[in-house]
Amino acid sequence: MDTSFFSRREAIKKAALAGIAAPFVGALSGIAAQEPVPAPKPAGSLKLGLAGYSLRKYSTDEAVALLRTLQITSVAVFKVHVPIQISTPEVCRDMAKKFRDAGISIASTGVVYLSNDEGQMRRAFDCGRAAGLTTMAASYGKPPDRPTLLLTERFVREYDMRIAFHNHGPEDAIFPSPYDVWNAVAPYDERMGLCIDIGHSARAGVDPTEAILKCRSRLYDVHVKDTVAGVGAKKDLPVEMGYGRLDLRSVVAALLKIQYPYQVGLEYEVEVADPLPGIAQSFGFLRGLASALSSKEGAA
Repeated sequence: MDTSFFSRREAIKKAALAGIAAPFVGALSGIAAQEPVPAPKPAGSLKLGLAGYSLRKYSTDEAVALLRTLQITSVAVFKVHVPIQISTPEVCRDMAKKFRDAGISIASTGVVYLSNDEGQMRRAFDCGRAAGLTTMAASYGKPPDRPTLLLTERFVREYDMRIAFHNHGPEDAIFPSPYDVWNAVAPYDERMGLCIDIGHSARAGVDPTEAILKCRSRLYDVHVKDTVAGVGAKKDLPVEMGYGRLDLRSVVAALLKIQYPYQVGLEYEVEVADPLPGIAQSFGFLRGLASALSSKEGAA
């Protein structure tokens, strides 16, 4: 294995904090809506963004300001920021506009829970369309039967919207691993696909790199993180990127290999009350890793 990249975690931490955290000071008070979005640092050919769940303790306006300060220009919005399914299409349209007006694209959502209820499902898709979404990350409240999957397929076709079903590890009764999603959606419209969470995949005993390569044709969202939890653990133990047990280098290399066109979203779950320094550090790690591996690939 080539260990020339990111072999010293402390160096990564210092570089990330120097390059990303410095503009962070005074984020909420120092950024006006009319100011231009800072140019993001190069990340190879990958579209890096943030899973909005990472900012779940912040309001929509605060989340927008913090994303701008962190120079993150793509997000999968969480329900507290754009309330898909729990509010109205009009509210979702207005909340999504705040991100777009700030130069932040909306790649997907936090997990939207569907059921075999036509009214409930239409509300979710109406809210998603009003917010301008082309992809929603989703799951079900209980294991889906064929009528539920057929109803989902009907809405996917009617709204021309991708559904990316999210796996949640061994404790998830619906989709523990990416392959549970793959097997469920295989008979249906190709817009029914996956959101692979690499940490939960590893706890479910699945190599996330292999899953990315095998499920590439229906992979519409990716959540990246790091963890020290082992295979079979029913509770995640998240850590900053580069400090856990996941082979992040192989994951990013696989995404570059398949020329992955959708968001690769950092999902930071370590410090709920004050996540911003950790997001800065972890996103800096991810940017640097993607840029270094992309440069190596181009020079090969």
